[in-house]
Amino acid sequence: MKNNLKVQRAIANMTQAELAEKIGVSRQTINAIEAGKFVPSTVLALKLAKLFERSVNEIFELEAAD
Repeated sequence: MKNNLKVQRAIANMTQAELAEKIGVSRQTINAIEAGKFVPSTVLALKLAKLFERSVNEIFELEAAD
């Protein structure tokens, strides 16, 4: 799954630690999502979408292999 979480975070001028605190996860979780090493739960994806005022599809995108 591809994502543009890092871009959304940069637009909001937010560090990984700040984002993690706002949605209740660790900074390492944010880092893993941005690196494509971790696929977030539905609840976490919805929290991120709500925080950035975007749809989940605007942040996360399925790849052909998914």
